[in-house]
Amino acid sequence: MEAKMGRFFESVGNFFTGGDNIPWCDRDIIAGCERELADASTEGQRNDSLMRLSWALVHSRQTDDVNRGISMLEASLDNSGSPLQTREKLYLLAVGHYRNGDYSKSRQLVERCLEIQPDWRQAISLKKAIEDKIAKDGLIGIGIATTAVGLLVGGIAAAVADRAGVPDLSVRGITSICGGGDSCDPTTNEQVVAP
Repeated sequence: MEAKMGRFFESVGNFFTGGDNIPWCDRDIIAGCERELADASTEGQRNDSLMRLSWALVHSRQTDDVNRGISMLEASLDNSGSPLQTREKLYLLAVGHYRNGDYSKSRQLVERCLEIQPDWRQAISLKKAIEDKIAKDGLIGIGIATTAVGLLVGGIAAAVADRAGVPDLSVRGITSICGGGDSCDPTTNEQVVAP
């Protein structure tokens, strides 16, 4: 029972924090990948270093790094030597767009990965994370829209009531229909009829 409760609270926490299984990368790793690229002496080493740097950049928490990684991958996508390289670059592009919040572009790219290798677990996992994020954002959007409609309807109702001369008793702290004034007995809070 305790394990089920733990999983429940974890899933609720993941809903609000956007929990996914995609790793993050810090600046130290990116700096190491940049040094490795600068030290690469052969074309093969350079290509491998570029892929590692691209991976680190799209997994960064910094938007500028993610955008830089996306640009590098887009520039090198046409130069892929094999379907495996194309798949890897498409996947990293999908991660980058996911990190930037462009879920439709991310889903489109991950589906291209799955066309190349339909059973690739990493891409399947990313696709699920994308779909979960889209569903969550849709639920939040529905909640915001519902709240906005409720506020709008309440505002219209208050305006109509005000124009119709219906006193807003709750705002004035008055609990009777008398509402105070000259024609009201202040001790009983009842309407006084003039003789």
